[in-house]
Amino acid sequence: MSNKYDVVVIGAGPAGYVAAIRCAQLGFKTACVEKWHDDKGNAVYGGTCLNVGCIPSKALLDSSHKYAEAHKDFITHGISADNVTMDVPAMIARKAKIVGQLTQGVKSLFSANKVEGIAGTGKLLAGKKVLVTKHDGTTEEISADNIILAAGSVPINIPPTPIDNDIIVDSTGALEFSSVPKRLGVIGAGVIGLELGSVWSRLGAEVTVLEAMDAFLPAVDTQIAKEAQKILTKQGLIIKLGAKVTGSKITGKGKSKSVTVSYTDANGPQEAVFDKLIVAVGRRPLTENLVDAGSGVELDKRGFVVVDDSCATAVPGVYAAGDIVRGPMLAHKGMEEGVMVAERIAGKKTQVNYSLVPFVIYTHPEIAWVGKTEQQLQQEGREYNIGTFPFSINGRAMAANDTDGMVKILADAKTDRVLGCHIIGPSAADLVQQIVIAMEFSASSEDIGLTMFSHPALSEAVHEAALAVNGHAVHMVNKRKR
Repeated sequence: MSNKYDVVVIGAGPAGYVAAIRCAQLGFKTACVEKWHDDKGNAVYGGTCLNVGCIPSKALLDSSHKYAEAHKDFITHGISADNVTMDVPAMIARKAKIVGQLTQGVKSLFSANKVEGIAGTGKLLAGKKVLVTKHDGTTEEISADNIILAAGSVPINIPPTPIDNDIIVDSTGALEFSSVPKRLGVIGAGVIGLELGSVWSRLGAEVTVLEAMDAFLPAVDTQIAKEAQKILTKQGLIIKLGAKVTGSKITGKGKSKSVTVSYTDANGPQEAVFDKLIVAVGRRPLTENLVDAGSGVELDKRGFVVVDDSCATAVPGVYAAGDIVRGPMLAHKGMEEGVMVAERIAGKKTQVNYSLVPFVIYTHPEIAWVGKTEQQLQQEGREYNIGTFPFSINGRAMAANDTDGMVKILADAKTDRVLGCHIIGPSAADLVQQIVIAMEFSASSEDIGLTMFSHPALSEAVHEAALAVNGHAVHMVNKRKR
């Protein structure tokens, strides 16, 4: 290990490993410090996303969805699949295999791009020096002209439900169940709670989601959120809003263990008993012991590293990206910040467009959006037009027996420029990306309407919603004609 580099990155999650690779591509001598390690002490790359977040959860979501289809929906296609069963350990093993392939892929990319991976915990000191604490307790000091902080985030724990990694687990523990719990509680009706709740509900668990807020998915366009709540409830999720958890008590021994959760709602004090409880109330930046007080890097009251729009801290040559800085905790947002920082170090003027960060909830149907919601436009007093189109009359969705949901496009009433797109339906994550690209080029709904879409395709719902903005939809009755 060298002691001097052009760039040192602390953290090898999406923001960190992408930043390190891009720095190396730009000709910088780059090292990446990662504390996550295997049994042999070797660094494991990919951070939360690849190891215990985005990737493993999507593997379980896809496996459980295929099971649910075989169990309930194959008969619609004329396919008899009696006595369908799920081998949970095999499902978990498949998830682990995918994780291993992707983390090894990052290791290979480091090798190919000559990024030096350093196993250990990094801490920024004064003078752009980094103290690396190895897993055996030994330390070494390295330095660089530029430092990129990308330490990521961890689940938030709450006092009423302390994690015991057995009955009460966080999102990481919920990826490792060896069997399907009969009664599963989920605290938090956000992205993580709904995704993990969906996995185990499809496999037969009775899932109850306790959400402290009175509104369901308040960050989502209200019309889409209402549709999502209706669909997920129909699928079997029991969603209790305004349910504030006040305590928990584990009783029993061995396989007979359970947890009694106390909470209050509009009807007063309540209790519910679960075999497993997932705490999914959000994540917090992992910045404890990341920066020394003398480093000059500032943290805000919530623990986020203070940066400008280009992810630069107040210390020249020190940057931060990903979950430890302002903005949504999303892997793709962190990746783009990693690229931006690397190119800024190289003297380029790259910038992230934070107004066009796409969001996705990988339930089925998926929920995806970009840009402004209708309630935001109303609060701003902005005049807008709406175009919607349901998947229930989309030929491709009907052929696939996957017709829940809709596409909703919002456009400026005067300029027709697209201001937002909100989708609940099959392949929503991929469909919304078409609008992200269109909005990057300041497209109008008419631009999208005049674009040729293939037939039959799910994307025709996007086309028709864009046409509907100005009353020109062809395959449904227009609410207003132009």
